[in-house]
Amino acid sequence: MMDKVFIEMINEHRGIIYKVCQLYCQDKEYQKDLFQEIVLQLWKSFPSFRNEAKRSTWMYRIALNTAITSFRKEKKIPPQRTISSAEFEIPDLGSNPDDHEHMGLLKQAIERLSQIEKAVILLYLEEKSYQEIGEIMGITKTNAGVKINRIKIKLEGIIKTAENELR
Repeated sequence: MMDKVFIEMINEHRGIIYKVCQLYCQDKEYQKDLFQEIVLQLWKSFPSFRNEAKRSTWMYRIALNTAITSFRKEKKIPPQRTISSAEFEIPDLGSNPDDHEHMGLLKQAIERLSQIEKAVILLYLEEKSYQEIGEIMGITKTNAGVKINRIKIKLEGIIKTAENELR
């Protein structure tokens, strides 16, 4: 019975795992490995899940902690490549071509953040509340807000620098 519930949960929320894998790994093979590691950690933790938090919150916490821990354990991090704005484009018929360039710059800027900062901004971009971000990251709601503001300022600086280099 527990197996069936776990599989249903993974299938229902697999987007969470994919997002974390894509954020922390550029290489498809490493993404697959990280995906499997996250599912393994979720399976190990599932018996102790007490439904005190939403399943998605619990899954984000396990997935992000697993991704961050896996990079701390590895002494050799695979080389990251820069993703072009064309690879990051989200089709929008009514959008301005400059918007696609800005999305590419944002993606490149996010790649330059620390592992923890990436996790926080991912949750923010997923429109999680400060309370939810705090629960997932194991910090207070106030601390989540402070971290988000600092990350925004850092991203602005990275993007301005990149834009100046393009000119």
